[in-house]
Amino acid sequence: MPGREWPEHYKPVLEELAKITDPVTGGDILESGVIAGLEVTGDTLKIWLNFESHAEYNIIGESAIAYSKIIGDIMERFALVRFQNVYIYDLKNNIVGIFENKKGYKWEDISTERA
Repeated sequence: MPGREWPEHYKPVLEELAKITDPVTGGDILESGVIAGLEVTGDTLKIWLNFESHAEYNIIGESAIAYSKIIGDIMERFALVRFQNVYIYDLKNNIVGIFENKKGYKWEDISTERA
C-alpha cells in the first residue's frame, strides 16, 4: 500500500520484500500486488500471498512456478537470517511455506560464509 504509514519494525521487512522480483511482471512483489498481508511480531514473520492454492495449482502452470520461486525467495531472505519462524499463507489461510527454528540454530551455525 503506497503511502501507508508502517510501524518501524515493518520497514526493514518491506525494504527486503521490495528486492524480490515477481517473475510474472518483472516488478517487485510489493508493487505487483503479490503480497496480500503482512504481520511482523518479535521473531515471527507471517506473509499472505495474493493467490489461492489448489491441488492442481501445485502440479502445473506458470503461475505455480512463479509463486514457488517467490516463496523460496522469501524463505531465503528471512528464515533464520532475520526471523526464527516464517509462515507464508495463501488467501484461504492455507500454509504454503513454513520455517520453524525448533532447535534454536543461529545463522552462524549454518552459514558457509564463516572464516
